[in-house]
Amino acid sequence: MIDYKELIPADFAPDSRVWVYQSSRLFMMSEALHIEELLNNFAANWQSHGAPVKGYGNLFFGQFVVLMADERATGVSGCSTDSSVRLIKQIEQLFNVNMFDRQMLTFQVKDKVQMLPLSQLQYAINNNFISPDTLYFNNLVQTKEELENKWLIPVKDSWLAKRVSLSL
Repeated sequence: MIDYKELIPADFAPDSRVWVYQSSRLFMMSEALHIEELLNNFAANWQSHGAPVKGYGNLFFGQFVVLMADERATGVSGCSTDSSVRLIKQIEQLFNVNMFDRQMLTFQVKDKVQMLPLSQLQYAINNNFISPDTLYFNNLVQTKEELENKWLIPVKDSWLAKRVSLSL
């Protein structure tokens, strides 16, 4: 598995705001290249009330769109957040994927990204498909620092631990 932290720009403040959008499927290489182009264009032209936002966008693991804004230069307003949501909705339409399904969970199982509906999590734990130590993509991270340290965490350290019984 690639160390995704190397892809995060070092020159962004630790409290830079982060948004993680998970696709309902892995993107094909041609789609990923198109998405990276869209993200680069968006980040280069991202504005808040006419002022440029120090922005970053990238596709991680072929499935997660990560947007980041360093607000030390320019704060991100409601309309600039709306523009990022429009970009994600454009990606949904272009590639026929769902980027807003919060009921779909993603784990790293045997060095692969695997998805599972929240409703099936307890079954997966009971049948040893998922263990307390399985790495979970916690898409609720909100800052660069959280992205680096709390995005890919063991199930037992995530909010999921409160939702399921981890002991058999």
